[in-house]
Formats: sequence, C-alpha cells, structure tokens
Amino acid sequence: ITTDKIPTRQISASPSIRRFARELGCDLTLVNGSGRKGRITKNDVQSYIKSRLNQTNIPNSSNNYQYPDIDFTQFGETESLTLNKIKKISGERLQSAWNTIPHVTQFDEMDITNLDNLRKLLNHSKTSTSPKMSYLPFVMKAIVQLLKEFPQFNSSLDRSRSTLILKKYYNIGIAVDTPTGLVVPVISNADQKSISDLSTELVDISNRARNKKLKPAELKGGTFTISSLGGIGGSFFTPIINPPEVAIIGVSQSVWKNTFNKSEKKSELKYIMPFSLSYDHRIIDGAAGARFTKRFKEILDDLSFFKD
Repeated sequence: ITTDKIPTRQISASPSIRRFARELGCDLTLVNGSGRKGRITKNDVQSYIKSRLNQTNIPNSSNNYQYPDIDFTQFGETESLTLNKIKKISGERLQSAWNTIPHVTQFDEMDITNLDNLRKLLNHSKTSTSPKMSYLPFVMKAIVQLLKEFPQFNSSLDRSRSTLILKKYYNIGIAVDTPTGLVVPVISNADQKSISDLSTELVDISNRARNKKLKPAELKGGTFTISSLGGIGGSFFTPIINPPEVAIIGVSQSVWKNTFNKSEKKSELKYIMPFSLSYDHRIIDGAAGARFTKRFKEILDDLSFFKD
C-alpha cells in the first residue's frame, strides 16, 4: 500500500490521542492532522479508520482502481465493443476471486501414454455416430477420488471465514469456452457416474453451454472446477479459483516428449500432459497441494481404476 506519508516523520498528537490510536491499532504516521500546525485530532483518527474500512468492504475491489480516461484515437484508428453480460459478470467474479483469495499454483506434468492408448481403444469400440471420448472424463473420475482422499479440497469457508464446510457430495464444474464468454456448468453427483456416463454428459452440457441452453441450476453447486486448454494449446497456465470453491485444476495440451527411463537407462518417447493446480492457501498448504498432484498422477496411471 502506498501512502503520502513518510513513516519516520514527526507526529504531532497529544498523549490521549496516541493512546486512542494504539487501542484501535492505528498507525499515526499514516494519519493527516487537521489541527493547528498539523496536530492530529480524535476526529482525524476516526476518519482515517473509516476510510480504510470502506476500502476493505468494497465487494468488487477492482473499483479501488480508477481507469484513466484516455482518448486512444489520438494514437490511431480504434473500434469500441461493449462487453456482453457474461463477460462482465465473469470478469467481476474473477477480479474479486483474485483479490480476495490467496492463490498458490503448483505446476506438474505426467506420462499419459497408457491412458491415451486406453482412450483410443474405447473410442475405437464406439459407433461412428457416437462422440469421441476426450481425456476430461478420466480427469473427472480421478478428481472425484482425490476429493474423497483429500476432503479439504472439496470444501468452502462459511461467511464468517472461521468455519470450514466439508462437502459430502461431488459436483464437478467444467469451464467451457463459448462464443459469448466463459461459463462453468456443473456435472452433479460425478461420483455416481461411470466414465461413459461422464463422457456423454460432458458432451451434452458443453454443447448446451455454447448454445445458451443451460438451466440456471446447472451453473450452481460446484465443489471443484476443471479448466482445460488441451484442445487449444499451451503448456501451463494459472487457473483462478471459482468461489466459494477452494481449488481448481487446469489441464494443458499434451505433447510427445523424449523422457529418460532410469531403470532401463534409455530415452523413450512419451505422451506428456502438463497441468496446474491452484488452491486457497488459507485452507490448503503446499505439502497438501504436492500430495494431491502426486496422487493425481498415480490415479491417472492406474488404468484398472477406470474400468466401468
């Protein structure tokens, strides 16, 4: 926080005002005095505290920053596009989440060569009219198991931020890129569904999201979100937590890489999937995050886990 005060300046205030400030936890070096010769009064202390509380309580903290009014046409040709409702709402939520949640993001990657072979096998057995299965149903299945093993990742803070609510249900949000902006429909009770069920529902809910046919209830109740850029590209990214959830995983595009096999002492070509885990550091520490990502890789590497 920047101020117009120098911490080492001389403070002009009576002993009673100094005591009053100490009781309220107010740093008098940050208070402007309105009394004679800059003397700090009780009203100055109260006004300063009120102004700081008002700044803290603004729901959308992005409002603290005033964007400069610049005439960009002075530099060249421009075009103005009004943001649609979805972009405005999602933008405000993302800004609020970023400013109010202490994010930590861990990056990792794993070998999904065997998983890729399984996916291809399952797709080969489908009819020509059936939609092809992506990696997301496998990721969803693995995430549900992880949420059971690490319940703090399937939780939310209550309004007082003093109680952690552990959820016994598993509703997975899927970030979907639509022509009008990012939406996050929720697949409810994912723990009760097979890989095939998850794949079918994922295709259906994604299509309806892009065609604006989602029901309001399908956008609520998520406990954990998956954001995938696998079909677009990129190696790693920092996904922003979707409140009131406490964690989100981002899956990037898989690529073929030469890796060294220590046991056989030779290089092998493997299909590698990069991923990123962001979590609320008030709830989850780095050790728990590392255990989560490690276990995530173990589950995805165990093909027997995905037998319907």
